[in-house]
Amino acid sequence: MTLFEKAGRLKQLPPYLFKEIDRKKAEIKARGVDIIDLGVGDPDLPTPQHIIEAMKRAVDDPANHRYPSYSGMNDFKEAVAEWYQRRFGVHLDPEKEVVSLIGSKEGLAHLPLAFIDPGDIALVPTPAYPVYHIGTLFAGGESFFMPLVARNDYLPDLKQIPESVARRARLLFINYPNNPTAAVADLHFFDEVVAFARKYDIMVCHDAAYTEMAFDGYQPPSFLQAEGAKAVGMEFHSLSKTFNMTGWRIGFAVGNEKGMEALGAIKSNIDSGVFQAVQMAGIEALRGDDACVREMTAVYQERRDIMVQGLQAAGYEVGRSRATFYLWVTVPRGYTSAQVATRFLEETGVVVTPGNGFGEPGEGYFRIALTQKKERLAEAIDRLRGMRL
Repeated sequence: MTLFEKAGRLKQLPPYLFKEIDRKKAEIKARGVDIIDLGVGDPDLPTPQHIIEAMKRAVDDPANHRYPSYSGMNDFKEAVAEWYQRRFGVHLDPEKEVVSLIGSKEGLAHLPLAFIDPGDIALVPTPAYPVYHIGTLFAGGESFFMPLVARNDYLPDLKQIPESVARRARLLFINYPNNPTAAVADLHFFDEVVAFARKYDIMVCHDAAYTEMAFDGYQPPSFLQAEGAKAVGMEFHSLSKTFNMTGWRIGFAVGNEKGMEALGAIKSNIDSGVFQAVQMAGIEALRGDDACVREMTAVYQERRDIMVQGLQAAGYEVGRSRATFYLWVTVPRGYTSAQVATRFLEETGVVVTPGNGFGEPGEGYFRIALTQKKERLAEAIDRLRGMRL
């Protein structure tokens, strides 16, 4: 081993999805090209003002300048439980079934440390948010990948998981509404997941970051609404997308008491909790008027319609997503995902994310994030129409 040689776990990491895209963007921008970035899922809309004002008041209070509770302020956890009851009809014990997170990504990455030993298996969807696989690698576990494909509505086919794999699995990751495919799941699917988890004694981890970003009157369910779900699993939520608070870094995990205890034990040895002023802003978000959420989803619905209509008119195959601010677009025949993304960037200055960057079954697609104003989306469509593929 040489000085500063990376640990084996880092050598196992897949290439960072956006590293090459960022390099290419900088190169194109240096030429003076006007970049329209539809690649990263970072909301461009501001955090609602009433949340900002709550944060300002909290920052001025010296009581919030000290270490916070590891598991979260009681008031914040109570606000989470109230929100779950109001939104999903799910009862939570704030003290035992809620843990605050420094953003849901942090909790998702740390969860395998609580349940995965070297040699254990996590069942991981693909294409997917990379943190499920990376968290498993860091814990010394192995990922068994469950393909999400169009013919199965981008739901994992649990019947295709070999018996030998299922019996070694400790965790099952699912994510609906889904990033990157924008697929949704119903309670019937969640019932199947509960039955599968009970049969093989597997902990279910549902990443529910996009449940409040839904269109045309659709309301995505919580995994915890399925009968028996709390006995086998937990759900991770974030204020990032729901309230445009990506930079604030606050989220929460809810569900099985033993699961929360184990995750809390990991966190208490790794971090010192969420800044209390941010938690107080989160309380305002969860207990405040949700008109801001409805207004935000109306904006994204309008953007979705503009982009879907424009892409379809330009000859691209894309469906009207029911949730998330993503579109999952089929690559024209004869091209790979990376080739299309590269040509878009080099010839039009439009940035999209190649689907294979989220996993092998993502090949043949690219993802668009609706995180630009509608005028910029219309401009992006005009540029893509001018291309010949």
